[in-house]
Amino acid sequence: MMNPFALARALRSRGVLGLNARNGEFMLPWNPRRFYPLVDDKVLTKTLAREHGVSVPEVYAIIEIPRQIRELKSKVAAQEEFVVKPARGSGGEGIVVVTGRGPDGYRKIDGSSISEHELEFHISNILAGIFSLGGTPDKALVEYRVNFDPVFDAVTYRGVPDVRVIVFLGVPVMAMVRLPTRKSGGRANLHQGALGTGVDMATGKTLSAVLRTGIVDLHPDTGVPVAGIQIPHWQTMLEIASRSYELTGLGYQGIDIVLDRKLGPMVLELNARPGLAIQMANRSGLRARLEAVLRDRASLDSPAARIAYARERFAAKPS
Repeated sequence: MMNPFALARALRSRGVLGLNARNGEFMLPWNPRRFYPLVDDKVLTKTLAREHGVSVPEVYAIIEIPRQIRELKSKVAAQEEFVVKPARGSGGEGIVVVTGRGPDGYRKIDGSSISEHELEFHISNILAGIFSLGGTPDKALVEYRVNFDPVFDAVTYRGVPDVRVIVFLGVPVMAMVRLPTRKSGGRANLHQGALGTGVDMATGKTLSAVLRTGIVDLHPDTGVPVAGIQIPHWQTMLEIASRSYELTGLGYQGIDIVLDRKLGPMVLELNARPGLAIQMANRSGLRARLEAVLRDRASLDSPAARIAYARERFAAKPS
């Protein structure tokens, strides 16, 4: 087994960004603490996005205090599908996706049922802060359930795929598609077992993928190749990602975008602490890309310039 210090040096030589370097060199210097609430609270994020003309899933209800839980039934009476999530949640924790109704209440995305009482109890837990950052009291959002673009039909299991883009000083530097699997319970979260597929920044086509810590070419549930899929609306998604810098004031951030089959690209959430597994999905380190942006930032003074730079400089290299 390689000495851990030797391993760290080897990874650094390949441009792989570690957690300490991410925090010390890119998050702390470029992410003012006063802007964190804008991305940590999904209610604030949605409000900010709408004010800047960025599409987000429609909110049916915001539940802030226990007595409002009783209003849930009437708020979603006209909705066959909806999503309940904590405003300050992370990693997909606390999210309930309702895909229909049945004799026992609501039908969840995994095919199981949840009664009205159970869903109300779950929302009580959200308000208590069980799923929130730091365990602080929270709010519950009830919102539109995205119906994802059919381009991903063959490489996803039940849930909604999303596109995570790392943005540094307004430049989209790296991206991946997160594809739900059976192991992830239909959620697009890598730590729960979703597939992370790298993306060619120039073309918006998918590359090979990472599952846990291994590189794979096929979706584990459908057996379909994950590489070579052209992501629709790629230019628009890069524009949304680049504009997130002016939106939040955060220099280093992750933006999660979903592709609705009718409504197109929509911002799901923003993240001031995006994970680093995206490097494995792309078989490429973040450090060189971030350092390039730092060197050239004086000329990257508009979203158009930043997008052109990303598509030219960070195109996938032929294998």
